[in-house]
Amino acid sequence: MNQIIVVKIGTSSLTRPETGQLALSTIASLAETLCNLRRNNYKVILVSSGAVGVGCARLRLSERPKAISVKQAVAAVGQGRLMRVYDDLFTSLQQPIAQVLLTRTDLVQRSRYLNVYNTFQELLKLDVIPVVNENDTVAVEELKFGDNDTLSALVASLVHADWLFLLTDVDRLYSADPRSVPDAKPISLVSSIEELTKLQVETGSSGSQWGTGGMATKISAARIATAAGVRTVITEGKQPDNIQKIIQGEAIGTQFEPQPEPTSARKRWIAYGLVPEGKLYLDAGAVVAISVGGKSLLPAGITSIEGQFQQDEAVQLCDRDGKEIARGLVNYSSSELEKIRGRRSSQIQEVLGYQGVETVVHRDNLVLI
Repeated sequence: MNQIIVVKIGTSSLTRPETGQLALSTIASLAETLCNLRRNNYKVILVSSGAVGVGCARLRLSERPKAISVKQAVAAVGQGRLMRVYDDLFTSLQQPIAQVLLTRTDLVQRSRYLNVYNTFQELLKLDVIPVVNENDTVAVEELKFGDNDTLSALVASLVHADWLFLLTDVDRLYSADPRSVPDAKPISLVSSIEELTKLQVETGSSGSQWGTGGMATKISAARIATAAGVRTVITEGKQPDNIQKIIQGEAIGTQFEPQPEPTSARKRWIAYGLVPEGKLYLDAGAVVAISVGGKSLLPAGITSIEGQFQQDEAVQLCDRDGKEIARGLVNYSSSELEKIRGRRSSQIQEVLGYQGVETVVHRDNLVLI
């Protein structure tokens, strides 16, 4: 079976930091690399940032806009220009591409999630390279991916990719920002995301004024992708040909090993596809029962509730300090939970006036974070 490769390139790699203009030599090299992968029978998806950055340059703006309505307008200007450049380059290499613009809603609603999956499958069967970006022109703030690192990880998870490459403005992950700390130690292999906590990795903020991501978002993306069984690599965007070298076994960049037992597609959808509508704070016993014992959440273990939500919506499960330990689909609305929290399941009918289910979040609809 042909391997699927998802490549994400950020604004800081696509544009020149001093002007925001497109770095055409980098984009040309990227197109050539992806076409070579296609000729070697890999299935390829490109997740590309840059619409807002290109729009800023086209409109001669001195900085990235902060107001979402302005950002959406600028993205509409930049997206067409960006796709024109990609189409010209890939056409010269006789490689068809397709534009795929996604919003968070496309992955929140199960039916649309499956439609997106089917579209990707058909495009890959046709030997097309999908060029994916967030649909900034219509996305609202509360339903945005936030950055294309997250989007690329969700796409890699959705299509069951073998590799996810996060191309950025540094060559790999370091123990500190190498631009300000000369003796920062490079990290070549991460066996589990928890290792980074022990290494005290400095994740920093976005690399340029034109982008939205940073190393923290890349590590978060690696967490999502590796949970889906996708090997993830952080490497330098200015040298796209490193992708082929890494696949062939060269120790370039930072690799994150995939989890040996990936979580199910449904649980990945609950954990990363849905937007949590509220928080449930749990006592110590409930935290242990869920995180160690693999149990469902009962009303007795809930100490307090935050937010307003309905039955079957996603919520975060937090310990008393507010640290998220899991996410799940809730069996009761927030108003119902306010009445039954802290009580035994046998008291639900007495309190609510009708017999509900015993669990607040069943373990089949719960995933540890």
